[in-house]
Amino acid sequence: MIPLIVVLAVVAVLVAAFVSVYNRLVRSRNNADNAWAQIDVQLKRRYDLIPNLVETVKGYAVHERATLEAVVAARSRAIGARGPAEQAAAENMLSDALKSLLAVAEAHPDLKASANFAELQEELATTENRIAYSRQYYNDAVLTYNNAVQAVPANIVAGMTGFAPREYFQAPGEERGPVRVRF
Repeated sequence: MIPLIVVLAVVAVLVAAFVSVYNRLVRSRNNADNAWAQIDVQLKRRYDLIPNLVETVKGYAVHERATLEAVVAARSRAIGARGPAEQAAAENMLSDALKSLLAVAEAHPDLKASANFAELQEELATTENRIAYSRQYYNDAVLTYNNAVQAVPANIVAGMTGFAPREYFQAPGEERGPVRVRF
């Protein structure tokens, strides 16, 4: 009778430990999913601003058609991207296209002085800052999740229940190097 009670107690402790570890993994995974969703929220905001910015610039810079088309195409690619790696590449292309668009605006003093353009440019800058913060938060959440999935004894529970490490949101190699400023 006592050996049976001891076995049941050990089984109960192991089940409780398993459930506790599993629940911690679920919370970490959900936090990483939420962080990714927050990136999506900020990117949606950015995507919504871009057509307004393009239309405002169009009125002033009709001859800059290629730049405007590049921004629209990059936005479309970014909207269709899936996963952190593909999303990072698409967003970097969009950022480059937006830089070109803002350079066009610099070349047109009337546009630069436009209240609509200034407001849209400020909104876009604020959104870019929010996107950067959201990416950082996502990577922090992925770090916490990956640590939980890979640490003992959680890695045993993770392996048994299908939890796998996540990808970080990373900038491509050329964007990690020093910034060159040319005048």
